[in-house]
Amino acid sequence: QVQLVESGGGLVQAGGSLRLSCAASGSIFSITTWGWHRQAPGKLRDLVATITSGGSTNYVDSVKGRFTISRDIAKNTVDLHMNSLKPEDAAVYYCYASSSRRNYWGQGTQVTVSS
Repeated sequence: QVQLVESGGGLVQAGGSLRLSCAASGSIFSITTWGWHRQAPGKLRDLVATITSGGSTNYVDSVKGRFTISRDIAKNTVDLHMNSLKPEDAAVYYCYASSSRRNYWGQGTQVTVSS
């Protein structure tokens, strides 16, 4: 089992920045891919960014150049640095971890962007 706890969401003006953090515990040795997804009201949950255990990153086109995903192995955290935020980035952001057997999700953290 893996437990994921997100923090760092909040209200920010358009153009501002936020850092989301995901603290992981449990059988994290089994995780091959970490990531962040988001879900806006009335929409499906979508991938935002991923980072593999080897450090390879991937981003959805809409956040490329603005968001950065990183992992601190010593602290067992996965962060999402979000810059130049837009109103369309507003959503509940979920931390995600994937092993060969199953996926794990955090409880989500709200990001609100005012225009």
